[in-house]
Amino acid sequence: MRPLALISSLFLFASITAQASDIGVVGLFPGKAVLVIDGSGPKTFSVGSKVTDDVKLVEANGSTATLEVKGKRQVIGIGEYVSRSAPGAASSVTLKVNPQGHFVAQAQINGATMTMLVDTGATMIALPASDAMRLGVDYKKGRMTMVNTANGAAPAYMVKLNTVKIGDIEMNQVDALVQEAGLPFALLGMSFLNRTEMRREGEMMVLTKRF
Repeated sequence: MRPLALISSLFLFASITAQASDIGVVGLFPGKAVLVIDGSGPKTFSVGSKVTDDVKLVEANGSTATLEVKGKRQVIGIGEYVSRSAPGAASSVTLKVNPQGHFVAQAQINGATMTMLVDTGATMIALPASDAMRLGVDYKKGRMTMVNTANGAAPAYMVKLNTVKIGDIEMNQVDALVQEAGLPFALLGMSFLNRTEMRREGEMMVLTKRF
C-alpha cells in the first residue's frame, strides 16, 4: 500500500475510534509525524514542534514517534495512541491489529526501543538472544531452562527486565525468558499483560495499568 493510501485508511480508523484527549499516529517519516488529535483531521508535525500545549514531538523515524506528554516521553507506532487524560487517571495504551491479525506494540525495554508481538499464550515476555544482547541484558547470568521449539528443545534463560514501557504504561522488574534459538521475534507475554486490564474493541486492544 502506498504511504498516502496508508495514511488515508489509518485516518479513517482514527476518526472513528479516537476518544477525547487522544493523539494518534497515522503517518511517519524521518523527522516528521502525521498525527490525529482528538479525532480531528491529520496534521504533519516536525520534530521539535509543539503538538498541543502539553505535548511535543521530540523524535520521529520510519517506524515510531516519540512524544513528550506533560514531561514524560512515550514511544508509539502507526495506529497507536497516547492519552492526555487528567492527572491521576490510569495509564493506558491503545494497540491496533495488524494486517496479519496480530496486535503489535512499540515497546521500550531498559530504555531501548523494539517491536513486540502481543501473545496472551506466553507466560512471560520472551526475547531472542540477539535482542537481549542489544538491550544490554546479560541473560547467561539468569537461571537456565529448556523450551520446546519447532526444531526441538533449546536452552533459555530466566531474567528480570529493569523497565518495560509501552505508551504511558511502565513496569519495573518484569520477568522474561531469553531464547537462544527458535524465537524469530519478541513476545509481549503475561508477565507484563497480567498487570494490565486488557479490553478488546474490534480492531483495537486497550491496555490499562492495574498495578
